[in-house]
Amino acid sequence: MNLLETIQDLIQIRTETGNLAEIDKCMDYCRNLFKDSKAKVDVCHFKGTSPVLFIRNRDVADFDVVVLGHLDVVPASDDMFKPYIKDGKMFGRGTLDMKSFAAVAFNSMFYVLENNLDLNFGIILSTDEEKGSASMHAFMNAHPDINAKIVLDNDVGGDILKIVSKCKNPVFVKLIAEGLEAHGSTPWEGIDANEKLMMTCANIRKIYPYFSKELPEPADKWQDTVHFASIKGGEVSNIISNHAEALCDFRLTETSSVDDLRKNLDKCMEKGVSYKIVSESTPVVMDENNPYILDYKAFAENILGQKIEFEHIGGATDSRSFAVKGSIVIMHSGTGEGMHASGEYVVIDSVKKLADIQIKFLSKLAKN
Repeated sequence: MNLLETIQDLIQIRTETGNLAEIDKCMDYCRNLFKDSKAKVDVCHFKGTSPVLFIRNRDVADFDVVVLGHLDVVPASDDMFKPYIKDGKMFGRGTLDMKSFAAVAFNSMFYVLENNLDLNFGIILSTDEEKGSASMHAFMNAHPDINAKIVLDNDVGGDILKIVSKCKNPVFVKLIAEGLEAHGSTPWEGIDANEKLMMTCANIRKIYPYFSKELPEPADKWQDTVHFASIKGGEVSNIISNHAEALCDFRLTETSSVDDLRKNLDKCMEKGVSYKIVSESTPVVMDENNPYILDYKAFAENILGQKIEFEHIGGATDSRSFAVKGSIVIMHSGTGEGMHASGEYVVIDSVKKLADIQIKFLSKLAKN
């Protein structure tokens, strides 16, 4: 397969999360890509979720290596689904997050098949990762026996000179404030749910500080954070709101538990305000001295001709589904910028290098 052509083909398919017609079109494209190979390709459907693409060289549940990722993208203008190349960069929605690296995984599968590598190798790509990965959860529930010794996760970072060793635990919390409706001119006759909600948010801020590009960067970025993703309350200007809600996005380090978060929230609630944990996960934390990770790092440094550093990121990853089963997760991506923004791009050379690193690492594993 031609790596760059495949990336461009994928980007032109408008797989915005929830756009099932285009997602189905993408599934068909991927199936056709492997139609003349010996790969086993399934498009797995689950009630109430998007499909999951499951490709493997052998029909097994016990894998040596699985590449994990997603094919959905965040919304963008029409022109972003028309990829173009300029100054060694490919621009377009999904170039960095993460269709380029899905294509790298496809390239690895062809390499495994064509060279008959003695590995159980699989690729699992969800199609709703940008909105919570319900399809990945459904896939894992439907395949309880599936496991992998090593997971290659390319849905991280954006710098080929960094390997991610830690990801935080994303916990989404809804705050619900109840008040008493009254006319806006007589606030003493009502209870303002908006006010109760704002007071609760202020209490939360006393525990989890506010960060902004307008403020100095914190010396320690590996700490628990929260942002208020959505705040809603009231309908018209002259009525005291009797109901208000906020959606909070907490990112917890591996030293903080959800129980710790609950204890903090319990202390923050004003009278008439409650909370509900909408979703929670687990942080992904890898030992930087793991021999497989060090082996991969050595391959990458040799190919790149530069040293690679470890880093920690606040973002979540679907590889947590395998990390909790004991898989060794190697989180490494190509270089680019503009993830979820209008100028999204990937450096083409980094994609080619990542593909080279991946096949050489697989070759080494097959010989062991």
